[in-house]
Amino acid sequence: MSTDSDERKVGIVIIGRNEGQRLISCLDSLTGLLTDVDHIVYVDSGSDDGSQSAAEKVGAICLNLDMTRPFSAARARNEGWRYLTQHYPEIEFIQFIDGDCLLKPSWLQEALQQIIKMPRAAVVCGRRREIHPEKSIYNQFCDDEWNTPVGAALACGGDALMRVSALQDVNGYADHFIAGEEPEMCYRMRTKNWEIFRIDVEMTLHDANITHFTQWWKRANRTGFAFALSAKEHGKGSERFGVHQTLRSLVWSGLLVSILLFSLFSPLLLLALFIFPLQVIKIFLKQKERSLYGLKSCLFLMISKFPEALGVVELIIKTLRKQNYTIIEYK
Repeated sequence: MSTDSDERKVGIVIIGRNEGQRLISCLDSLTGLLTDVDHIVYVDSGSDDGSQSAAEKVGAICLNLDMTRPFSAARARNEGWRYLTQHYPEIEFIQFIDGDCLLKPSWLQEALQQIIKMPRAAVVCGRRREIHPEKSIYNQFCDDEWNTPVGAALACGGDALMRVSALQDVNGYADHFIAGEEPEMCYRMRTKNWEIFRIDVEMTLHDANITHFTQWWKRANRTGFAFALSAKEHGKGSERFGVHQTLRSLVWSGLLVSILLFSLFSPLLLLALFIFPLQVIKIFLKQKERSLYGLKSCLFLMISKFPEALGVVELIIKTLRKQNYTIIEYK
């Protein structure tokens, strides 16, 4: 990047673990940006598929995460941005991207223009899309999940442009957050009067590659764990961060277990199970666009409360036993 006083120094941090071809595609999407980016760091979490060599071929600095400690995306991102700021303190902004994503060519310049205009903006993110939403309904769910409202936001996802001074102000991600690390860090940024913005610009293409129900279930399980950990860490604050989502999962799951348990003594109580399809219909009727897909999404939204609740229970058990939080993988 030019050293003109009007231009800003930018670094990129990529994280990955056995992403294979997805990582190669990710790196290829960055090749056109090499004149606009000062340094690229790839942080690998114990890959055995040659990911490090692929990153080195495009000139990225490769870091290997210490696998003697429980690894997480949060730890990997921290390793990357701290390396950049320690070795290249002139860097002002860092673009984070997951190794299963492709960066859109116009994104970086658009995002830089926006974040420079807003001195209290810690994070600017855009539209993340699924590469193959047509492959499964679960991929389509992910694509919908990424379609967050434009404007001031509460959080971002794994791909985002961040201001280094804001990262330093909150000491980056929380290493022990094995999921939900971005909302948690954004929460801490917001408590220090930093702002998060989602702009109406195409940012990345993501490859969730969720083709089976069991993968979707595991991902929902991880989400519940993240809700519970957020509530444990920050639930006493004025925002009650993570508390509502945690209680919602527990209440619906507890209701199901209670109905099934008491129906052993009074089978008529099984009629109470109709509350679940009625809730699905209630959610569906609140939607602006009603379709078969919309009905399915409402159904899976209700079903997700049960694996989420299992994630909450897992967090409680591990906390009571003082065990390390280990990553919950769905790929």
